[in-house]
Amino acid sequence: MTKLVSRFLKDESGATAIEYGLIAALISVALITGASALGGKLNVLFNNLSVTMNSAASKAPATVP
Repeated sequence: MTKLVSRFLKDESGATAIEYGLIAALISVALITGASALGGKLNVLFNNLSVTMNSAASKAPATVP
């Protein structure tokens, strides 16, 4: 019985799977954080572009075809 317990305590095959799972989770968190930051910056950029275009369109003289 003691051999079985000592062999169980020395077995590290499950530790590798857990490590890979933790690495995958860390990469996922980094990607989500980066995508959120990029999405916020793109939102600000397109809102500014929209305001600029609307401002230019309201100042442009009206043309009649």
